[in-house]
Amino acid sequence: MGFYPYFDSTYMLVVIGIVLTLAASARVKSTFAKYSRVRSMSGLTGAQAAERILQSSGIVDVSIERVSGKLSDHYDPRTKVLRLSDSVYDQSSIAAIGVAAHECGHAIQHNHSYVPLKIRGALVPVANFGSMAAWPLILIGAIFVGSQTLIDLGIILFSLAVLFQLVTLPVEFNASRRAVERLGETGILYGDELRYTKKVLNAAALTYVAAAAATILQLLRLVLLFGGRRRD
Repeated sequence: MGFYPYFDSTYMLVVIGIVLTLAASARVKSTFAKYSRVRSMSGLTGAQAAERILQSSGIVDVSIERVSGKLSDHYDPRTKVLRLSDSVYDQSSIAAIGVAAHECGHAIQHNHSYVPLKIRGALVPVANFGSMAAWPLILIGAIFVGSQTLIDLGIILFSLAVLFQLVTLPVEFNASRRAVERLGETGILYGDELRYTKKVLNAAALTYVAAAAATILQLLRLVLLFGGRRRD
């Protein structure tokens, strides 16, 4: 039975994925920090802006809560709770309002039964299972029992995580588009403020693009290492 060396050239795919992820993370942090120092002319905090956006969108059954952490903001469609971090909840910066509006974008998607959001929600459990079970199956198939069937099953399961990342992209971009539209329509931000907010949201979107790229590179590595490997 063949065995793979500890290091091989496909590790470069992993390295590229890590570099992309770190670069995107650094970009969003620096952009958020920059525009966190720019106070909005409306003076609204992130929580107040979120409340106004939800009300103007006819959404009255979503609550807004504070959550610990930095840039840990998210919308939970199961409980209809919009959670804003300390750096967003009571801050009146353009960055804070932009992030709050983005999460409102997800609440609006949920309210309108946005199909990609529903697909992503359905993929969460299978993607989590796939990412956890993929490597054990591949390693068992390749090292212990020599089963290409187990290897292929592991690769298929990992592909579910890739699919989740790909579906996430239109969901996040659409939420940002809705956010900018609502900020302009409600008059919470205008002029250069909207342009600055777009920079914050675009930087945040890059983290999802980088995550998708890194996952695809991981899948490519799995295929190169284990795909089509047969026993005599």
